[in-house]
Amino acid sequence: MTRDTKQRLTDLGAETLADALLDLASRIDEAEALVDRLVSTPGENVRRIKARLAGLKRSRRFVHWGESAGLARDLESLLGDIRVVVKDPVQGVELVASFFETDKGTLGRCDDSSGHVGDVYRFSASDLFGEFASNCADKKWLVNLLLKVNRVDDYGVRDRLIDHAVAYLPEPDIRKMISRLQALADRECDEYKKRHWLRLIESLADQIKDAELFEKTRLASWGKPSTAACVDIARVYLKSGNADSALSWMERIPEDGTFMEDERDQLLLDIHGARGEKEKQIHVAWQMFQRRRSTGSLRRLLAFIGEEKRDAVVAGEVAKILDDENLSLTDARFLIKSGRYDDAERYLIERADQLDGDLYDFLLPLAETMESEQRALAASLIYRALLDSILRRGQTKTYHHGVRYLKRLDGLEGSVPDWRGLEDHHSYHERLRLKHGRKTSFWSRYEN
Repeated sequence: MTRDTKQRLTDLGAETLADALLDLASRIDEAEALVDRLVSTPGENVRRIKARLAGLKRSRRFVHWGESAGLARDLESLLGDIRVVVKDPVQGVELVASFFETDKGTLGRCDDSSGHVGDVYRFSASDLFGEFASNCADKKWLVNLLLKVNRVDDYGVRDRLIDHAVAYLPEPDIRKMISRLQALADRECDEYKKRHWLRLIESLADQIKDAELFEKTRLASWGKPSTAACVDIARVYLKSGNADSALSWMERIPEDGTFMEDERDQLLLDIHGARGEKEKQIHVAWQMFQRRRSTGSLRRLLAFIGEEKRDAVVAGEVAKILDDENLSLTDARFLIKSGRYDDAERYLIERADQLDGDLYDFLLPLAETMESEQRALAASLIYRALLDSILRRGQTKTYHHGVRYLKRLDGLEGSVPDWRGLEDHHSYHERLRLKHGRKTSFWSRYEN
């Protein structure tokens, strides 16, 4: 809204604006809620917020997937009211804690496949809790409230309150909370509930950079460390400034394992950097680049070996790519992103029999790029793979895409001077008619 617009609205006068707002409120729920908030006292607004929270806890109506975004908006509106209305941080913390306790009445009765509702709790609500909590002077009371709310976390959203505790609790209070959590874990007989308490300890140990506590808790929770556990423990050790212990934990991971490769290598880069081991960083950067060639992994490598080596690195990798008889769409994309269009064209043509039209998200951008760069033969072969996939699956809802591909093939025919021993467009079209002639829905769309 411009300053001029605001002034013109002001000039209309209070009565005119009030009438317009009341008219809007009669038709839009959000506007009605705004009017109620504006004309109510602070006490009335708080009572209305509490009533809405109580209503959410009691609710039993199932919310279908298509309605979940609407429910998320309602929840965001409720949090917005709390932020605007409540000035006392203690009251704010209590109300947001009550908001988290509505999870059974919302997530428990909702198809939240899209994550809209859960994200309100994980992000908006936890952020608002932190805003109020950071201004609470009584940290002991705050710890008691956090533990009370987290006694139950059936929907995996309440622990977010503790995941950012370092933002509003000093370390001595966090350590007191850890002691209480450990006592709860020690008394717990149910394995799932025990791990719930231990996970909260892990989170707090990570936040205060207590790597030894994090390690001890993770091992107590899961026993023999998995690859993921080794990575997590190493990460916390590195964060705490102990790069040697971090490396020791990374070395426990079997070298032939592929799980979490990218995360492991990125962590190794950071560990070797902290240890001043540039040559080892270069080795890891080469591994990452050659495992998945991309402009990003190339930039990472060049940051260690020097930008002046770009041409030599690209030339060497292009030679390796062309020597490999197996098709890699990642490598094809790297050739294109590197501006090696001749090489990309050759690469795709020579491996055309390996093109899988089901990989639409990867193939279509390649086809369009080849077409825009006047590489008609390579583009045609990719469009054929896409079209063959559509007709093979026989789903009429995708036929319009297939029609578009076939018409592009028609248009590209005249731009292919040499089919290089491959099937020309006329022969391909005839074979398509013979094989899929009974798919009348497709052909009627193509001929219109």
